[in-house]
Amino acid sequence: MGERHYHHGNLRAALLDAGRQVLEKNGPSSLSLRGLARATGVAAPSVYNHFAGIEALTLALAEEGFTELGAALRESGTDPLAVGLAYLRFARTNPGLYRLMFGEGRRNDSPEGATLRARRRAAFAPLMELVGSRETALHYWALVHGLASLVIDGQIPLGPDPEVRLREILTRQ
Repeated sequence: MGERHYHHGNLRAALLDAGRQVLEKNGPSSLSLRGLARATGVAAPSVYNHFAGIEALTLALAEEGFTELGAALRESGTDPLAVGLAYLRFARTNPGLYRLMFGEGRRNDSPEGATLRARRRAAFAPLMELVGSRETALHYWALVHGLASLVIDGQIPLGPDPEVRLREILTRQ
């Protein structure tokens, strides 16, 4: 029996959802357009109606991630500690997406890479406004970004209450 293909009302959204699932299960390097076509039950050429290639798909995923991260940071208020904890919560909840957003599985010399770098700078701007100086903002961003990477790589045990442990780490002098 041949492979069955299905019509999707919104194939683009289905591909992005499938991409998120792959990211969280296996990481950015496991993404492929053919794999996502299989996961959504469509022929591989159908994917190209929505994404010119894997770079375009990963860019769309990363842009979704930056939109979600930005919303989480805005909702956390104006306390730098709350903003840092929101950043860490996002990374812990979406480790595959977080890795993709910050470069894993992407070519930086591509046009999509340039767009993604601009999105990273845009994500950094509100922190700079919040703390009032580029150097202080860079210090905080480096701290939470490095901590997020260590946490999602399993290098720092968080114990039964991750929020409490992360708060302790961020407030240690």
